[in-house]
This record gives sequence, structure tokens and C-alpha cells, in this order.
Amino acid sequence: MTIVYVLTNESMPGYIKIGRTDTSVQQRMSELDRTSVPLPFQCYYAARVPDNVHVEKTLHAAFADFRVRQSREFFRMDPYKAQVIIELVATENVTPSEVEVSDDEGKAAIEKSTRVSGRFNLARYGITPGSILSFAPDRSITALVTDETSVEFDGAKMSLSAAAVAANQKRGRTGTALAGPIYWLYEDETLANIRDRIDNDA
Repeated sequence: MTIVYVLTNESMPGYIKIGRTDTSVQQRMSELDRTSVPLPFQCYYAARVPDNVHVEKTLHAAFADFRVRQSREFFRMDPYKAQVIIELVATENVTPSEVEVSDDEGKAAIEKSTRVSGRFNLARYGITPGSILSFAPDRSITALVTDETSVEFDGAKMSLSAAAVAANQKRGRTGTALAGPIYWLYEDETLANIRDRIDNDA
């Protein structure tokens, strides 16, 4: 089993980990949870590929400008950018169907962190009511922007993060804490990337 994965961590917003494993993403995340990182990692995307060593090296080279340290697999970049590149060579999407957290305390910590991170202001970044957002893991799933902080999903008004959880559940997946801005796309760009791009230009 050769897998390349993209992980995010609520304690490190804006950063992702791109790595590979010959076992399973769940096992790798469990190993990482035993390190000194405050919150458990979450798998944004994982795929089986023909040669995970080659694909990982290629990704690291392609995104070298975003790498935090050469001795670490962390990059300050949008996870969706890594996902769309991996999709080009993926033979199977093996993103875990649920958030793999080793204990209830870790799960609760992720949920709390997602709630207190603050709502994304869509209007601030030129995303007006009536705009359509697409769900990064499955772009056929969409949400309708209703106001500056909410969307309509399956007939209900909710926050971006709540809509991401609902969209994930619609795909038969579980997980009660997803950061909306990295999961929703506007014109094929994640909201988080739009925010970073505009704020950095300001």
C-alpha cells in the first residue's frame, strides 16, 4: 500500500504536512498524535499512488518555496493545491471516512478550536449573497452564500464549518470539526487562500 497524504492541524492554521506511508493514514496520524503537537492532525486528502516515494519527492520539490524547513514536511500553503496535484496521479482516494482521534479529549479539543477560530467574513473578500461555493473533496456538492458569514446547505442556513461537516456527512463520512475556509471553494480557490492572498496584498 503506497499512500501520499495531506494533513492539517487546527493548532497550526495555514500550514499543512505532506507525507507518505506504506501502512495507513490512520496509523500515521496516530503516531503523530503522540508527538508534542497540541491538537491531533486531520487528514485533508490521501490517495494511493503508483510510487509514493517519487510522488512525495515531486510534491516537495514543486512546493519548495512554501516549505517551512528542509528537515520537516511542513508547508505554509493551501491544502487544496496539494490535493489537486495528487489527484493527477492518484489511483484511489483513501481519505479516512472519519476523523481519527485517539481519545475523546483530542476530539473535543479539535471541535473547540474550530468553534473559537471565528467566522469567515465572506463580504470582506468580495463573495456576495447568491455566490456558489463548491466542496473541495467533492466539487459537485455546493452551498449558496446567504450573507457575510453564512451559507445555505440542503435548505438550512449555517456557518461555513457546519456546512463542511454536513457536506462531509452527505458523502457518508463522519467528523464533527472541519475548518470551513479550507474546505469551501469559490471560483476554484479555497476561501482560506483567498483570504491570505488578499490580506497579504493589503
